[in-house]
Amino acid sequence: MTTAPQELAGRACTALTSAGLIRLITEIDDNGPIPPRGLARIFPDLTRHQIRQTIEQAHTLGLARIRSGAGLGLTDAGLQLADLYDSTARWARTHNYPRPACTFITRVRATLQLLTPVQGPVAAPSAAPVEAVGDLAQLREALDRWIDSHWSGGEPAGVLQSLPETA
Repeated sequence: MTTAPQELAGRACTALTSAGLIRLITEIDDNGPIPPRGLARIFPDLTRHQIRQTIEQAHTLGLARIRSGAGLGLTDAGLQLADLYDSTARWARTHNYPRPACTFITRVRATLQLLTPVQGPVAAPSAAPVEAVGDLAQLREALDRWIDSHWSGGEPAGVLQSLPETA
């Protein structure tokens, strides 16, 4: 059974909005591979279990891998996802979404949720100017291209099948 693009996009958004995953991908993108025992130092607010779970999720989704001698690094999909995270956060910051003062993670999560195709086309916040809606549609196109490039068939598309659809 193949996954419809809209359903796959919804499941992908669910997977990609994990706060731990956003932090991990962004940290590696900003600072390079993380040495084997460096994760606890970098993420002191997370338990070992949470760190392990985030690494497993990144690995399962094809976003990160252990590089011999270097530690945990990003795959091409992970690097491109980091760019997508940056773009979504930039859009959110420019348009004060979801509110004027919030964290990078909150901005990325809220914007990806806007891109989730639950009820059809992308719907920007009601007070958004036409420019914001157009930019948001471009982000959705970028997300779709990323999904097509990295998750359109095989793994991790099979893993996404087991995730719940977005609420």
